Amino acid sequence: MTTLITNIGQLVNTREESTLLRGVALAGLPTIENAFLLVEDGIIADYGAMYELELKVPQLPKNIIDAHEQFVLPTWCDSHTHIVFAKTREEEFIDKIKGMSYAEIAAKGGGILNSSSKLNEASEDELFNSAWKRMEEVIKLGTGAIEIKSGYGLTVEGELKMLRVIKKLKEKASIPVKATFLGAHTYPLAFKENHTGYINQIINDMLPVIANEGLADYIDCFCETGFFSPEEMEIICRAGQGFGLKPKLHVNQLNSIGGIESAIKLNALSVDHLETMTDNDVKFLSGSTVIGTLLPTAAFFLRMNYQPARQLIDAGCAIALASDYNPGSSPSGNMNFVVAVSCIQMKMLPEEAINAATINAAFAMELEKELGSITIGKKANLIFTKPVPSLAYLPYSFGANLIDKVMINGEFV
Repeated sequence: MTTLITNIGQLVNTREESTLLRGVALAGLPTIENAFLLVEDGIIADYGAMYELELKVPQLPKNIIDAHEQFVLPTWCDSHTHIVFAKTREEEFIDKIKGMSYAEIAAKGGGILNSSSKLNEASEDELFNSAWKRMEEVIKLGTGAIEIKSGYGLTVEGELKMLRVIKKLKEKASIPVKATFLGAHTYPLAFKENHTGYINQIINDMLPVIANEGLADYIDCFCETGFFSPEEMEIICRAGQGFGLKPKLHVNQLNSIGGIESAIKLNALSVDHLETMTDNDVKFLSGSTVIGTLLPTAAFFLRMNYQPARQLIDAGCAIALASDYNPGSSPSGNMNFVVAVSCIQMKMLPEEAINAATINAAFAMELEKELGSITIGKKANLIFTKPVPSLAYLPYSFGANLIDKVMINGEFV
């Protein structure tokens, strides 16, 4: 099927080729005013200014859409989520309001262990059905690719169950889905004093099955005080790399304990969170190929310090944005709000935030050849805004739903 979109107010993030953006380049967002876009069989076939239409598309297709005064952007790429979970945790939300910290809630059996207990009681079908509803919701909010982690099983059976659910989501979904094995999310109570025992279980009992069934693309580890040390993270990730899993890692959320240096040694694809960064951490990251993925809505929900986005950008780090959608610390997958919070609280320019949530986020999922920009040959996964006066209006008017419709593979959802 061929679809021609005409009279686009602004066609945003038009690129001939994909490049991971750093420093001042992150603020460069190429757009075309009064534009057209041609979609053939779900793929971007051509685009340009309206005055070029007759030359570039001499024979108009039957299916023509008028996008007068609308902005058209590539869909968001959400490169860090935990959308497979059994139950929400609003009771912990109340605990936080009453003054309990993230660490205190975890110490009394809440947090990750709470989700683990509920997940192990749920069936595979229950987990799939609830996660599918969340995925449909975020697609309508403009997400056109998503990464999903395990990590709430914390047993051999639980972790494999989660990853099999993610595999089913991947097979059914109309958008690209990446699966990440996060068995090293925390230590289960049975292994609280036996870290080596649980690490051996990850390496010997989980990873071989994951590799045999093709259940994961990446491996993750929560490197944090009271969770996994940098040394433990390296042991787990090197074992995962032996099975072809690239590291995408939780580091520097609460403390700086050497996770950045270890991630660089591991040649990780990304390091995610980064609320707590020293000058040395920033320096190490800026000199590496590792992408720093910022999760501002987790900081928002937990009332923590936001990630030092300006310092990271000015130092030349490659950064992406993601939602961290999970039941405990970021119960929302609304990437529009992620972009707005990044501008409002982290002082990112709208252009920087949009690039970080599209092209750079696509790199953080190794999908840069398929998504993240308006480029010939990429998937026609597109956001159509309602008529808006400017690009800056999108994060400025953070409480309004400015999405008119979403196109996935050339079809409206």
